[in-house]
Amino acid sequence: MKLRTFVFTAAILAAGSSAFAQAKEQFFPLLVYRTGAYAPNGTPWANGKQDYIKMVNARDGGINGVKITYEECETGYATDRGVECYERLKGKTNTLFDPQATGITFALTDKVPGDKMPLITVGYGLAASQDGGVFKWNFPILGSYWTGADILIQHLGKKEGGLDKLKGKKIALVYHDSPFGKEPIALLQERARTHGFDLQLLPVTAPGVEQKATWLQVRQSKPDYVLLWGWGVMNSTALKEAQATGYPRDKMYGVWWSGAEPDVKDVGMGAKGYNALALQHGADKDAKVVKDILKFVHDKGQGTGPKDEVGQVLYMRGLIIQMLGVEAVRAAQERFGKGKVMTAEQVRWGLENLNLTQAKLNALGFSGVMRPVSTSCQDHMGSTWARIETWDGAKWGFSSDWYQADEQILKPMIKAAADKYASDKKLTRRAPADCQS
Repeated sequence: MKLRTFVFTAAILAAGSSAFAQAKEQFFPLLVYRTGAYAPNGTPWANGKQDYIKMVNARDGGINGVKITYEECETGYATDRGVECYERLKGKTNTLFDPQATGITFALTDKVPGDKMPLITVGYGLAASQDGGVFKWNFPILGSYWTGADILIQHLGKKEGGLDKLKGKKIALVYHDSPFGKEPIALLQERARTHGFDLQLLPVTAPGVEQKATWLQVRQSKPDYVLLWGWGVMNSTALKEAQATGYPRDKMYGVWWSGAEPDVKDVGMGAKGYNALALQHGADKDAKVVKDILKFVHDKGQGTGPKDEVGQVLYMRGLIIQMLGVEAVRAAQERFGKGKVMTAEQVRWGLENLNLTQAKLNALGFSGVMRPVSTSCQDHMGSTWARIETWDGAKWGFSSDWYQADEQILKPMIKAAADKYASDKKLTRRAPADCQS
């Protein structure tokens, strides 16, 4: 009898210990695509996210003493597999989801209110979800495809000597024929109506390895500028086709998912002069956060990927995305209890109340990497700044000052799109009291 009692007691203690260990962990599901056509771009992004978690655990002991745990789930950039990952992991996580694909984001947007699960979509997703009055659970922090397209048109206007000088110009959009590639079209059409330029839409079938017909159209129409809204192998293919058809690379401008090392390394000098948006940051080997990653993770043999990718464009984006998630947890702890594990609803509050001042960014090691970010109930983006970077044949470098997306154009479009979504889904806008809870 005593033996049975001992065994039973030991089992209870072990179960309690396990439950306590789980209770002290903040779990991040990491949706990734390390396989398939988009793996060369998805892998450094995923590596940056995972390395940041490892660094925070090693350097800081977690988030105010709460250890961060994670589990990767491979989507292959496919929407159905992304939804499967979400359904499998949503019961395990107490934090948030970063879908890492606009198509997956669209599929999950209707699900997350019922699950009370926040989505963080840094630089992608649904542009209208900046409106927190309708999209309580979506957070397109730092930018959307509308802000990116707006900034590109501002830049082209500046090059021409004023936005009025765009009248009569031809601007072609070569885009990934998917929700991701189609998302900027509404903003570009609005800008075309306002400034009188001709917008040519040239869809490319995924994954984008066959573009000869597209670039034949470019050669025939001779646009003044080409905007490239590509991802993965589509980007390098576009640059090679532009080179083959003689279209000037310095007249090409990519979105921030078309401006990283994997997009140009196989083209090299053939891509010289090509421009792309930089979502706040570019490549940065000298940032303090990069040095901390090397010191606390890679120098200990715990790096997720190769050491030489640390500080590259997509790797840095992974760091930023994961940092924003960690800081949302930390912001929630300030209200709901330091040293405690946050629920997904509490993390949602943290995402809605981020206030990353320059002093905070400096302390986190992100000085010079990005600008301050401040979200609110109505604004789930918090910052709409970006720069232009240019490939010199060997490396990326900034080639413009900062631009901020034009709210006079964006605000009415965002509100109209959010109101339409609410009407279609039979939703009501959040009451003022909901913003205080």
